[in-house]
Amino acid sequence: MRTSFFTSESVTEGHPDKVADAVSDSVLDAALETNPFARVACEVFVTTRLAVVGGEITAGADLPIEGIVRETIGRIGYDGFDPEFDAATIEVLNRVDEQSPDIAQGVDREMGAGDQGFMFGFAVTETPELMPLPIFLAHRLAERLAEVRKTGKLDYLRPDGKTQVMVRYEGQRPVAVEKVLISTHHSPDVETKEILDDVRETVVSDVIHEDLLADTFEFICNPSGRFVIGGPVADTGLTGRKIIVDTYGGYARHGGGAFSGKDATKVDRSGAYAARWAAKNLVAAGVADRLEIQLAYAIGRPQPFSIDVETFGTEKIDPAEIVSIVEEQFDFRPAAIIETLALTRPGYADTAAYGHFGRPEFTWERLDRVGSIRSAAGL
Repeated sequence: MRTSFFTSESVTEGHPDKVADAVSDSVLDAALETNPFARVACEVFVTTRLAVVGGEITAGADLPIEGIVRETIGRIGYDGFDPEFDAATIEVLNRVDEQSPDIAQGVDREMGAGDQGFMFGFAVTETPELMPLPIFLAHRLAERLAEVRKTGKLDYLRPDGKTQVMVRYEGQRPVAVEKVLISTHHSPDVETKEILDDVRETVVSDVIHEDLLADTFEFICNPSGRFVIGGPVADTGLTGRKIIVDTYGGYARHGGGAFSGKDATKVDRSGAYAARWAAKNLVAAGVADRLEIQLAYAIGRPQPFSIDVETFGTEKIDPAEIVSIVEEQFDFRPAAIIETLALTRPGYADTAAYGHFGRPEFTWERLDRVGSIRSAAGL
């Protein structure tokens, strides 16, 4: 049996790219609160003392862009410790226009796809959430890192941070966590050794049970030594630059389209959500242990350009039958996806960090087709 190693990473909400994602999705939420059928494509750039918001938004009312930017950045934690990037004092440039009428006519007619493109959905039996173990653990570590900062348990931590998890596989089965790397933003008055000990005790040990750690487990914390300068001061942030973090940690394929700041007529987002929903229900129903769905669309057309299903040799029934079940059980037209998964409701800011998948609070994670799939498959 082949031994292999796979690594995935996550980042905290204070990572500069995630700051940009959070602002983009907060603008989207504000637009949807104004008009559930708003058209939004919002891009954000953040750097030292500056946030730039651009894109195309048609919501039927002016949005308080500057207020949204400041509230979001403050909520993340950039609220006074660094004058170079502070919610109260940064400059905010608003460069938002309305959606192109050429795009709008294709989308509004029969709710066609907002653009061409292809996207993937994936599920695997490695965790109860049907997510790959490396990215699932990386997200939970990043979430926990933010939690101990916000509760004051480790009050010297600051918002920026990254996690990385390496898992050993025997064949296709994950058997042990070999390495964990955490880089965390911190105040200048704390020693590296203290950070390492505290983060291992309050973050790593809280998330990963010791039985899952390899005998040779290695924990690495802030390998560069110090991480006092962080966030958009240390590195510019852009919407949509963490697409692998947002999905499956590199374990499954990605169509290339980012999610944040886009309303659900953009199939980069809604198509990826629907494909994950379908893949998760199929794996939960037992038709395969590992399953990937590809959807492709043409701009302005409601029906998918193509649908493909890959089971990596783990299928429990004939693959052709799985394809038939997918076509019978799931309607991948954008209008149907939006209605079924309730994608006109605000709440997208919650997706901006810690992954869009494997979190039960999202509608595309619900297991509402398992029974009908099992019946159709004769399982």
